[in-house]
Amino acid sequence: MAVEALFYLGHPAHFHLFRFAIKGMKPEQVVVCIKSKDVLEQLLKEAGIEYINIDSAGKKKSGMLSLAMAVAKRTFTLAKIIRKHKPARLMGSTAELSVLGKFFGIPSFIFFEDDLQYVPSYAKLVGPAASYLICPDCCSAWKWDQKKLSYSSYHELAYLHPNHFTPDPSRVPLFSDPSYKKFILRFSDLGAYHDVGMTGMTDDVAMRIIQRLEKEGRVFITSERPLPPQFESYRISIRASDIHHAMAYADLFLGDSQTMTAEAAVLGTPALRYNDWVGKLGYLEDLEHKYGLTYGIPTGNVEQLFAKLEELLSVKNLREEWQKKRSFMLSEKSDFEKCISWILKCDPKNRSQIAEIAQTDRFH
Repeated sequence: MAVEALFYLGHPAHFHLFRFAIKGMKPEQVVVCIKSKDVLEQLLKEAGIEYINIDSAGKKKSGMLSLAMAVAKRTFTLAKIIRKHKPARLMGSTAELSVLGKFFGIPSFIFFEDDLQYVPSYAKLVGPAASYLICPDCCSAWKWDQKKLSYSSYHELAYLHPNHFTPDPSRVPLFSDPSYKKFILRFSDLGAYHDVGMTGMTDDVAMRIIQRLEKEGRVFITSERPLPPQFESYRISIRASDIHHAMAYADLFLGDSQTMTAEAAVLGTPALRYNDWVGKLGYLEDLEHKYGLTYGIPTGNVEQLFAKLEELLSVKNLREEWQKKRSFMLSEKSDFEKCISWILKCDPKNRSQIAEIAQTDRFH
């Protein structure tokens, strides 16, 4: 049986985005490649998905030169795997996948949520090389709108839409206990290609937040970067695959992660984001200004951050209010997993068929 798709996952968010589609395919129809990143490998093991790790060392050094060398090495390894399996389509979010699709003449479907004009180095590779650019309709494909295939949804609704996710209190008893408030803090590494030069939550700001929130309830930290000793006692202790159950029961989420902020928002958990990306990403602007599910505070505005925190803590029935906002958002957004599943069934080389389907609302 021919290999229908090769998925390349470079981030835990990619696992969540594609996991239902991958699990819905026969093992002989799909090849899953990954690089080591945070809890990505752990998530695949917990889900029972077979994979090939093309970069088990993970990131060792920062800087553009190190990033470029790592990308070149992964590209070469991926090329050998593609040549061996000859997949009908390439699925993922990385620049190297689009370049290899162009080289081998295999249609590449590149999924992204960062507006391309704000990630020019990435955009200048995926824009010309990708066959199709898949993103929410509130995101920009910059100079390559003719390749854009978009829907009224968010990537996070491929796995956190009610069609696919229901919070399970038995998996996170500490969070489902209603006798106290729960707060989740997330610290990102901010070391990806699009994060060069970007900053987020500092240890000093984080400590101030913790000291304030401990007066209201319990604080839990999930971190992509190493934690300093003073924060270790707050580290969350759950299975990687249970994080969304914890987030669904949390009273508030704060962090410098784009993805986890959006995840909290679509789950109806009030979310505060503090980093240099605020105001630049269409999907988070949509969640903030259209639905009021999250708030972004640019770095350097610490007092504004704490003012918004105090405002949220003072709201009575905060969770109930956010669940109403979530219901309204869901009434207008589609189940993004249906889009992914359709891409896996269509003829990837039939551009007219794909262009036609992009004009319909079949995924709502």
